[in-house]
Amino acid sequence: MQTTTKRDLCEKIARRTDNTHMVVKKTIQMFLDEIISELAQGNRIELRDFGVFEIRQRAARKARNPRTGEVAFVPAKNVVVFKVGKLMREKVGNPTQAQQPSQGA
Repeated sequence: MQTTTKRDLCEKIARRTDNTHMVVKKTIQMFLDEIISELAQGNRIELRDFGVFEIRQRAARKARNPRTGEVAFVPAKNVVVFKVGKLMREKVGNPTQAQQPSQGA
């Protein structure tokens, strides 16, 4: 498995659209900034077939320092969650189905 960076995506899109790397980079960055801005305002972002980004609040809890065993309080916080859309789920596949033993063997 390889890691694809924003730069890699910019280069691929620039080649396919005949735009300059800088135009594509600015466009992608504006898109990402808007997603962050909307999430920061508490809004849900739905990108059909791709997925849904939303904010959920993780409850406050007690934790334990593994080194000392001391109890520590972890305050509540907001976290971003992502639910995969239908098209992405179909294209990427379901790894749990691939790991199931075949029937009749």
